[in-house]
Amino acid sequence: MEGNNQAPLDGDLQGRMEDLAKWSTDYAQKSGFRINPNEKIVFGIMRGLLENEKKHGKKICPCRRFTGNEETDAKNVCPCFYHKDEIEADGHCLCNLFVKK
Repeated sequence: MEGNNQAPLDGDLQGRMEDLAKWSTDYAQKSGFRINPNEKIVFGIMRGLLENEKKHGKKICPCRRFTGNEETDAKNVCPCFYHKDEIEADGHCLCNLFVKK
């Protein structure tokens, strides 16, 4: 995740970003799709996921609204309930983290 022209990350956040990047890549491979090859997009999404985790206690997709309703918000935790259908229909999920191979 180098060369993203974003503000530098502190050590803890950098480590969490690396863990999330590994998890996302592994999940995508096991699920038959891949991570978006655009590192700037991926960096922004992952940063948003970690910010939402810090703020709301869950990695809620940064492209979806936090409602405070547990049932609704549970569907928006990455990977969200909708991502597979979105990838099939559009070639990518709403936030563009996961894309078709």
